[in-house]
Amino acid sequence: MRLPFFAALAGCLLSACVAVESSAPRAPLPEGPVPDRVSSATATTNFRTAVNRVEPAAESLCRQRSQGINCDYLIRIDPNPSAPPNAFQSLDPNGRPIITFTRSLIAEARNVDEIAFVVGHESAHHIEQHIARQRQSAATGALVGGLIASVAGADGRTVNEISRLGAGVGARRFSKDHELEADALGTIIVARAGYDPVRGAQFFTRIPDPGDSFLGTHPPNADRIDIVRRTAAGL
Repeated sequence: MRLPFFAALAGCLLSACVAVESSAPRAPLPEGPVPDRVSSATATTNFRTAVNRVEPAAESLCRQRSQGINCDYLIRIDPNPSAPPNAFQSLDPNGRPIITFTRSLIAEARNVDEIAFVVGHESAHHIEQHIARQRQSAATGALVGGLIASVAGADGRTVNEISRLGAGVGARRFSKDHELEADALGTIIVARAGYDPVRGAQFFTRIPDPGDSFLGTHPPNADRIDIVRRTAAGL
């Protein structure tokens, strides 16, 4: 059974193709007291206020930087009241960008800047066309993985399995770069909307740190705060 070896080989080659390492020193996570949670009414007001100001800024930048994509965002709240803290960008069947917030994430934000930053970050995913790029990365991973297995003499079933693994490795590894791109562009969007992106990025200090695991889908929190600070400093 040669599958583990082939899968490891495919993973190594794919990581060499798509991994991007930064030579800049990593910023330490800021220290200090954690802000108190806000009331439900304040959280709701912060969300509505941030959306009303950040959405137009995101749509304007989307039209400036992109061609041929829908820039009419729909920002919605997940109908599941028990969904864990999360926000994500998707597309409807007509290509309209949708940003979904769970109620628990809105409740976790400690100020309007944090909500604004999440809106800007998710908006940036669409402007950078990360969904399409993620699909391409997955397709490339599947192709390279299957190619390696075929050349090494694997049978058809093993080739298919390695193609599937290669697609996952290609997409998941590349998504770390997508997150940092969205953090950088989101910083610009948030600043244009009149909010403080550095203060907004303090949200990262209260979420689990994924570290730098190879198959993780998000970069270390310190790297994310660092890119927000550097981008904001250049505005």
